[in-house]
Amino acid sequence: MYTIGQVAKRYALSRSTLLYYDRIGLLRPSGRSAADYRLYSARDLKRMDRIVLFRSAGLPLEAIAGLLEQEEDQLDRALEGRLAAINDEIQHLRGQQQVILKILENEGAAKHTRVLSKDTWVGMLRAAGLDEDGMRNWHVEFERTSPEGHQDFLESIGIDGAEIEQIREWSRT
Repeated sequence: MYTIGQVAKRYALSRSTLLYYDRIGLLRPSGRSAADYRLYSARDLKRMDRIVLFRSAGLPLEAIAGLLEQEEDQLDRALEGRLAAINDEIQHLRGQQQVILKILENEGAAKHTRVLSKDTWVGMLRAAGLDEDGMRNWHVEFERTSPEGHQDFLESIGIDGAEIEQIREWSRT
């Protein structure tokens, strides 16, 4: 059995966090000492491992409480939902990033971001020795192996929706 202090140290959490988890029913200790201190079992620690894993995935405590009681297929659906939400957030943030760069109209600002422009990317492909056919083949392979990733990449380099659709269309033919 492990004391609350040992569990807190093991997971780099505060004692008050573990007390809160107990209060909301997320992680209840399996036992109590003679002095009425909380004691956690190996099974409790396995549950805590899952809580930490789900927190690192960005899931809120309320969702984690439900997931801990779910069957595997329900867990997969919940995590797939979280992944879709993250993808939406990333797309939204990329759009904000592009707007800010346009407002700044400052090439120096772009160097301090993780944003590549279409021109920069095409220049890198050409410098690597790709001609028009090579670039087309690159797009065809990207579209074939990861259509969603291809879409995300094209958005990330600031290409507008109409041009993205054209690129993806000729990549499929």
